[in-house]
Amino acid sequence: MKKAKILVVEDQNIVALNIRNKLKNLGYTVPGTASTGEEAIRKAELTNADLVLMDIMLKGEMDGIEAAREIKNRLRIPVLYLTAYTDDETLERAKTTEPAGYISKPFKEEDLHSNIEMALHKHRAEKEAEKEVGKENEKIPE
Repeated sequence: MKKAKILVVEDQNIVALNIRNKLKNLGYTVPGTASTGEEAIRKAELTNADLVLMDIMLKGEMDGIEAAREIKNRLRIPVLYLTAYTDDETLERAKTTEPAGYISKPFKEEDLHSNIEMALHKHRAEKEAEKEVGKENEKIPE
């Protein structure tokens, strides 16, 4: 099975590079990084990412939560938050995007790996369930 393509969205270049290296060590493909919400949406679409690792505080007008909402709704790509922000207000805002997960920084590589694998598995299972429902609906006579 091919390893997933994961887009890294992080406004601090050194942190983005660190995450990218960890993902590559885990066997994932990293087709790109983004430092703004707008760039994240554009790159998620261009790279056809399987998952987006999203920081919440980003450069530019759009934060990670707004970008995640757009990516999930328009592109249907799961978003896993990787952030230093764990306050209640931020958590409540993030919940509204129905994220694939929420990992607080600093993080352990094994936590990153297990959360990514669970998020990808859940997304694949949801897509399969949608296909099955579609097949069943085709069988229903009008």
